[in-house]
Amino acid sequence: MTVKKLMTENKLLGPFLKWAGGKRQLLPEIRRLIPLSYKTYFEPFVGAGAVLFDIQPDKAVINDINDELINVYKVVRDNLAELIEDLSKHANSKEYYYQIRDLDKKKERFNNLSSVKKASRIIYLNKTCYNGLFRVNSRGCFNVPFGNYKNPNLFNRMALQAISEYLNSADISIYNTDFEEAVETAGRGDFVYFDPPYDPVSDTASFTGYYLGGFDKNKQIRLKATVDKLTQKGCKVLLSNSATSFIKELYADYKIMPVVAKRPINSAAAKRGSVEEVLVLNYDSNIRISY
Repeated sequence: MTVKKLMTENKLLGPFLKWAGGKRQLLPEIRRLIPLSYKTYFEPFVGAGAVLFDIQPDKAVINDINDELINVYKVVRDNLAELIEDLSKHANSKEYYYQIRDLDKKKERFNNLSSVKKASRIIYLNKTCYNGLFRVNSRGCFNVPFGNYKNPNLFNRMALQAISEYLNSADISIYNTDFEEAVETAGRGDFVYFDPPYDPVSDTASFTGYYLGGFDKNKQIRLKATVDKLTQKGCKVLLSNSATSFIKELYADYKIMPVVAKRPINSAAAKRGSVEEVLVLNYDSNIRISY
């Protein structure tokens, strides 16, 4: 069994996208719960990669159902120079923003874009749209309005280079599939971190634009069944979610740790701020856990 991090820590590694539900705020709590040793790290809902880039495992399987996001990871890994060149061409204007945003309204035209152009578009939209949201409508078209920022920083060249080097030097497999399929090869001694779309704290709080079709309670139940299977296989599993009664009852047979996180990304300003969440784990840790 390998130690959790064999590579020299690179402090330049970190999320290069704004992302709803990102784990920057919870990193201190998550870091304390990372197993001291494991074989392969699995993250089936990788998002902006805050946890991945924090623990920097030497062997990992990362996945996300968002094909736009996964394309960005692959382009940063494989075509960084071309990506940086294209990012440098973008303009920070409302008219230009909507031209770029609306490219996906005609699917044939959009599908003909290169992987580099698609990745550049998503990074540009992410850094210039309102509040850094990723949201699509029922037709799968990006629909977040212009953020009207005076001088947005589209990219950090050194940070992107560090991420590209890490994705190339470590043994990192990148997938775009269902979370259950992403962990099929996980076995005894592996470590899996789940950060799914959260169970909504109210009937109006569900954020479904990122996950076409939503991530409803049936999917939460299927995720719990996946955690059960991984536990039976001898995997160490850590999961984050909202502190709803449904989630706490669903994972009642596991250890539950309450945490407080700040959520700066929300379409409604009144819903940003400190919120209670939970970390669920199936292994012993040195942290006192109670509810």
